[in-house]
This record gives sequence, C-alpha cells and structure tokens, in this order.
Amino acid sequence: MIRIDDLSLFIRSAALGSFSNAAREVDLLPGQVSAAVQRLERELDVRLFARSTRSLRLTSEGERYLPYAEEVLSTLQAGHERLHGDGDELSGLLQVSAPSDLGRNVLLPWLTQFRREHPSLVLRLQFSDHVADVFRDPVDVAIRYGRQNDASYIALPLLPDLRRALVASPDYLARHGKPRTVEDLASHSCLLYQLNGRIYDKWRFPQESGRCVVAVRGNLHSDDGDTVRRWALAGEGIAYKSWLDVREDVRAGRLEVLLPKIPCDPTPLYFVCPHRKQFSPAVRQLYDALKARCEQMIAEPKAVSKRGDRAARVRRQPA
Repeated sequence: MIRIDDLSLFIRSAALGSFSNAAREVDLLPGQVSAAVQRLERELDVRLFARSTRSLRLTSEGERYLPYAEEVLSTLQAGHERLHGDGDELSGLLQVSAPSDLGRNVLLPWLTQFRREHPSLVLRLQFSDHVADVFRDPVDVAIRYGRQNDASYIALPLLPDLRRALVASPDYLARHGKPRTVEDLASHSCLLYQLNGRIYDKWRFPQESGRCVVAVRGNLHSDDGDTVRRWALAGEGIAYKSWLDVREDVRAGRLEVLLPKIPCDPTPLYFVCPHRKQFSPAVRQLYDALKARCEQMIAEPKAVSKRGDRAARVRRQPA
C-alpha cells in the first residue's frame, strides 16, 4: 500500500533535486527520505529517480508519475479543508519569501503579529533578494515586486499602484546639491542594485511619449536592497527604490524625495503562490491580513511632513 508520507517526500525530492534537501525541510535524515522513495518504487515496480553520487534526477517514469502524485496530495488537502473549513485554528508550516528590505523593515512585524494570532502555526521566513522559485523552492508564498504575468501561479495584488521614489539624505544633498532634472542624475553618485550579476544602472521614468532612460553611475553596488537603503541613509548617494521601502525614512526626515513631480517607475507588490490547490486556509488568511495592512497604510494621512506629502504624490502619479 502506498504511504501518503512517501508520496510527499517523493514530490519534494523531485522539486529540490536532493534527498538531503528534502530531509532538511521536514527534519528527517537523508537515509529516511531515500528509504521512503524506495518503498514507493517497490509499490509501483518502477524506478522513479536516476541516482548518482552527485545528482538526482527523475526518470521518464518518474516524470510521468509526478503529476499524479501531486494531484493525490492536492485532493487530500482539499478534502481536509472541506471537512474542517476555515474556522479551525491554523496549524502546520507556512513558508514565506520576501525581498530583503521589504521583509526586514515592513513585513516582519506584520508577519510576527499574524503568527502571534495563530500560535499553532509554524512560520518560516526567507528574506533575500534572490527570487524564489515557488515550484522548486520550499516556499508557500512569495511577496514580489513587479508585474506577475505567469499564468501557472496565482498572483494577487497587495499594492498594485506602488511606484519607485528617488531619495537621498539631507547630508548628501547639502554636500552635492539636488538634481533639477532626471538628466542631472548622471552627474551624481547613484547607489546601484545588482541581481544575478546584472547591475541596474539604467533608471527608467515613464513619460507621455514613452520612457526616459537615464544611465547612472556610482562606486557602491550591492545585491541586497537593504544595503542600498542603508547607504542612502548614510549619505553615500541617491537611491531609486520602491516607495514602500523608504516611506518611513521619508516621513521621519532621514531621506528626502527628489524630483517629486516626475513620475517614477511602477513597482506593484504582489502575493504569489504556486497554484489554487495550494491556496490553503493559512495562505488565504495571510493574504487577507497583509492586504488589510496595505490598505490601512494607504489610508493613513499623507501630509505627515512636507517631504512625506511630496513622496506620497510620487506614489500616486499615474503611469
């Protein structure tokens, strides 16, 4: 008889490409995962994985069987939800991925409060600017900036009208002056973000006639968005970041918005999960909680300070 736990370990081993990675995810030994897959192979009388000392890959039989195994687990999960509904106390493991700056400085208290309201829930957070693969990585939910056009997963809007903002510290502006046009950015020290080896040194600004692209330069590069923000706070240069990442710094006067009348690039925020069959009560309630937080934040008075009011207008500029 096929064991459900063996099916689950087969699916995760296929997704992660390793018995060791699958074992770490569920706090087992690699040998226990390997034994579970071997039991499943004996039941099916086929070899699901081609194994070597350095790699693990699905055989053709394994590739054909994988979608059926996923369907079985999805059906069982749907049946459990139908029996128990959303009113039960949330429990189990919920794994959330988010960009570094957003995760640490905005989402962390929200997610901590959500877990506090559901004490039986185990929350595992991954704050990194590496873009998580919601199909292969151990992630239930990914919070992402940017348009999400892949129909193979769910992408629910949190802040669909969010935009970037040009910001610098008062100290930097006192030493170097303010740019009066976007073209002036080319002569300033700009703080550059990099991802997968690519440096984003072409800053885009939407205009009625299309997009204005400004080539910027600077001596400070990082693949961590929080580091770029910290450099801006330290007076090292101008940053071009999501308004959500710098909102509190602007409100507190630590950063100032530059060129507030110039519309900036959109950075909509989305809540992404792999498939509707994985839209569990915990995932659904987390989305509702984060959406409510975002709506509450938007509804807050914008004119906290002159700088905060200018930055708020940047976020509201139409594309």
